Amino acid sequence: MTIRMGILGFGGMGNWHFNHAPQVDGVQVVSAHDIDPARLAAARENGLKAYESREEFLADPDINFVLVATPNHLHKQFSIEALRAGKHTMCEKPVTVSVADLDEIIAVSKETGRLFTVHQNRRWDRDYQVLCKVIRDGTLGKVYSIESKVFGNNAKFHGWRALPEYGGGMVLDWGVHLMDHFTFLYPDRKIKTVFAQLFSLANPGVDDLFKVEIVFEGGPSVHVQVGTYGLRKPPRFFVLGDLGTLTIDDFTGEKGGITVVKHTIDELGNVIITTTAGPTRTMAPWPDECFDKLELPPATKSWTSLYENLVGVLRGSAELIVTPESVRRTMRLIEAVFESARTGASVAVDL
Repeated sequence: MTIRMGILGFGGMGNWHFNHAPQVDGVQVVSAHDIDPARLAAARENGLKAYESREEFLADPDINFVLVATPNHLHKQFSIEALRAGKHTMCEKPVTVSVADLDEIIAVSKETGRLFTVHQNRRWDRDYQVLCKVIRDGTLGKVYSIESKVFGNNAKFHGWRALPEYGGGMVLDWGVHLMDHFTFLYPDRKIKTVFAQLFSLANPGVDDLFKVEIVFEGGPSVHVQVGTYGLRKPPRFFVLGDLGTLTIDDFTGEKGGITVVKHTIDELGNVIITTTAGPTRTMAPWPDECFDKLELPPATKSWTSLYENLVGVLRGSAELIVTPESVRRTMRLIEAVFESARTGASVAVDL
């Protein structure tokens, strides 16, 4: 089966899919719908059938797969309409603004027998692939703490992302991706508590800086922090285990490194070291011979892997990776984030 995609919402992300999805054998983009005449003109200029009417777009028999790439508050309605029109459907993230809305989509997907998935493409980020490999290989031993941070410095949101009624804000933008990283990395490990703080530095009405701590049963403690106004950038990932430490500097997954210990603390002796911070034993730097410094492993996949998986699923040769159920767990976590921020307290969960 060839995916013959119609893009519902030919804006920034719709155009991104138009340019990237056909890189995968078995995927074609054939049409688009948008309410903006300029975006319809752009679709026509790129050789697509362009529909002014959503009803006519969904009735096109040449489309067997719909991508919903509209503002967040429309995701539920348009995903259900596409499924009921007999189209396999992928929705941009966040899939919905509530778990209850997602449950309605899942029910319609089962009712119609059509595939439904979500564009959680950052499960294939290069830096995230490296993180997962190092942790799963046991290189760091037992992992206690993971920090995941993303900062930009443009400060201002643009368009509908600055409007709360449209599902704007950073938690529903980058937050959905970064918290999905950890529900996907630890699918069978329960989340015990969530604590969140949301701030509006430059965008009144929506969060443009958030800090979230997620505590998994048996560890690790995960700290996710994102902001639009950070003028200096921290490492993308900082991970502490009982055998070593990992840093990944940026999204390439190529900069940073792994340091693992070769000697136990007891073998180092009871020595006071003078440092720039003063005399210390507990915080003293170890000599180089106590460590092995390892290079980061390579990432092997890219964002197009998501489409490769979809082609395989629809041809009956693969299992769906971004299942609605896995995304549902992420969205339950997002709801706990908003509850914690609203109450100012840690939220006990069972996810």
